[in-house]
Amino acid sequence: MVSQENLGSVLTFITPGIIQLLMNNRGITSETAAILLYNSRLYSLLEDEETKLWHLSYPILYDMLEEELTTGKIIFPEEQ
Repeated sequence: MVSQENLGSVLTFITPGIIQLLMNNRGITSETAAILLYNSRLYSLLEDEETKLWHLSYPILYDMLEEELTTGKIIFPEEQ
């Protein structure tokens, strides 16, 4: 079970995939990709266990981040 205390461990597994997708799709360095991610509203929401965003796959989180970077809005996927 993920708690606020161990969420950092979970994020350690999620963030590299998002950073890699940013690098591949935007043609940017890992440092620039990390800055984009860590300064985003999405990452702030990811750090809050109550949002449960950590359970989404990193490709879905990447799409959410791209939406935020493009439009300034975060679109949450509908539960299926």
